[in-house]
Amino acid sequence: MEELPEYAERVLEVAELIPRGRVMTYGDVAEWLDEGGPRQVGRVMALYGGAVPWWRVVRSDGMLLPGHELHALAQYRAESTPLRPAPRSAEGHLPRLDMKRARWDGVSGADDGAHI
Repeated sequence: MEELPEYAERVLEVAELIPRGRVMTYGDVAEWLDEGGPRQVGRVMALYGGAVPWWRVVRSDGMLLPGHELHALAQYRAESTPLRPAPRSAEGHLPRLDMKRARWDGVSGADDGAHI
């Protein structure tokens, strides 16, 4: 198996720490790592994120990841992640994440005892 770049490993480790029902933005992950930016985190998640709870690393506007909306939505519902209803004008009427309630600060609510 191919070895992951160090930065990718660090991003994926953060994704695994996010508790069920909570999310971090691409920018939150980069800020927490104090390295890279939202685009670099997004690139890592696109290339290597399939083995971690990728649906917990999200866009800052709460929109569901294009092309993966239904899979992500099923995960959010299973984990009771806070969602906002979609406006009737929204294409496909898909909800958005309720970022005020779903966003994880990297400290509180870690159910596995992980310390970040």
